[in-house]
Amino acid sequence: MPDSALPYDVIVVGGGVNGAGVARDAAGRGARVLLLEAGDLAGGTSSKSTKLIHGGLRYLEHYEFGLVREALKEREVLWSIAPHIIWPLRFVLPYRDGLRPRWLLRLGLFLYDHIGGRRKLPATRSVDLEHHAAGGPLQPQYVKAFEYSDGWVDDARLVLLNARDAAHRGARVKTHTRADLMRVEDGLWVIEASDDRGHSYRFMGKSLVNAAGPAVLDVLGRASAPPDYKMRLVRGSHIVVRRKFEHDYAYFFQLPDGRIFFAIPYERDFTLIGTTDQDHDGALADIHASADEIAYLCEGASQYFKTPVVPADVVWTYSGVRPLIEDGSGKPEAATRGYRIDLDTDEGAPLLTIYGGKITSYRHVAEHAVDKLAEHLDALSGKRWTASAPLPGGDFPTGGAAALRARYKLAHPFLSSATVDRIVKAYGTEATQWLGKAEDWDALGGEIAHGLSAAEVEWMMTHEWARDVDDILWRRSKLGLLFNEADVAKLAGWLETKRPVPSLA
Repeated sequence: MPDSALPYDVIVVGGGVNGAGVARDAAGRGARVLLLEAGDLAGGTSSKSTKLIHGGLRYLEHYEFGLVREALKEREVLWSIAPHIIWPLRFVLPYRDGLRPRWLLRLGLFLYDHIGGRRKLPATRSVDLEHHAAGGPLQPQYVKAFEYSDGWVDDARLVLLNARDAAHRGARVKTHTRADLMRVEDGLWVIEASDDRGHSYRFMGKSLVNAAGPAVLDVLGRASAPPDYKMRLVRGSHIVVRRKFEHDYAYFFQLPDGRIFFAIPYERDFTLIGTTDQDHDGALADIHASADEIAYLCEGASQYFKTPVVPADVVWTYSGVRPLIEDGSGKPEAATRGYRIDLDTDEGAPLLTIYGGKITSYRHVAEHAVDKLAEHLDALSGKRWTASAPLPGGDFPTGGAAALRARYKLAHPFLSSATVDRIVKAYGTEATQWLGKAEDWDALGGEIAHGLSAAEVEWMMTHEWARDVDDILWRRSKLGLLFNEADVAKLAGWLETKRPVPSLA
């Protein structure tokens, strides 16, 4: 029997950033939407990025001006709708003798400043590292540098908030539910699905969106649909070490092999270093940083920092596979970061497939995808809207985070400054819904560890589709960096005592 008497207007397969973005946009235009994710939201590539909202300065070298311009235009749009999880970050790019000449760096940064409609973000400037805060941790041979703007993002929460807003606008979100088989019957898509608890489902929809990221070709195979492009899976690995510097600047470093990487302030007490570009030929369930990649990032960072970075310093690693369109590039880093949106109506029911893309462009990609579907679905009658509507918790000015922190600290003085900062950067104005009028930890059900309360975990479970320790510690938050084995066991024990709770799913 079908799961619902009425077919959905849009069924989206894939709960990464593109899938969640499409679900949100389509639901806001009046469509009846179902989002299916085989695991946890942002469980794959979308939580394994370098956490940047950026144009992609290095893509200018590969003449991808259109891609860079589009992403640059999105930086301030995304910042304006999600100022809690997205904020500006200044990068320092040291000049290094023998690599890209200074005039080329200056030209690239001039284009970066001027082709994307920058309004609020500060412009590029030249700096003397002998008199700049970013120069202190670096080796003395680095004297000249450029300082420019991009943005930081909590990538997993970006996905989550798009899914939450989709649900608030009427979409149904089912996580841990795999679309096993897809076919067209009588002008409708029929999806045979199953969840990880042994339940089977049959969904019907007027259109199907394949936003499965690295699994895009696999989903096409389950739908018996031929692919329009070949894909190249490229693994990007990152390492996290204890904080290497006290200032709030990020670094853009060049290496003699032509590659670049970043060193970024991360979660207050750490530094994030990445990324690599390696072709990935293994299973999508087995993605991890190799010893060679870890050594490569450590060695690269050691070429710049006074204090070397060694593998023993690494406290955490993560890796994600980027689904890139195969364009014949020899080196993985040269493969295009562009995307393609293909709409197939040959079977009578639209099948829209998203190939490639990058996290900064997700909103524009989703908007473009829904525009295409609107040509074939009467239900998508609304106009474009996502560029101005804030994501949940983001209904405050781009410069308003400090005032929000002060408000929470005044209302809940028992919370440490670090915990208040984390809460603002995760929930924005929505934290009031689970903080309530709490005057101590007991009012929040007690502190589990490191500022994580029972009330917050219950919010994650009932409103954010969290189910297990990893969901809570590595995607809803990054508290896994602080939790020791005893803390993890305490959280796991608390979860075991909880009965299944109703959620937006």
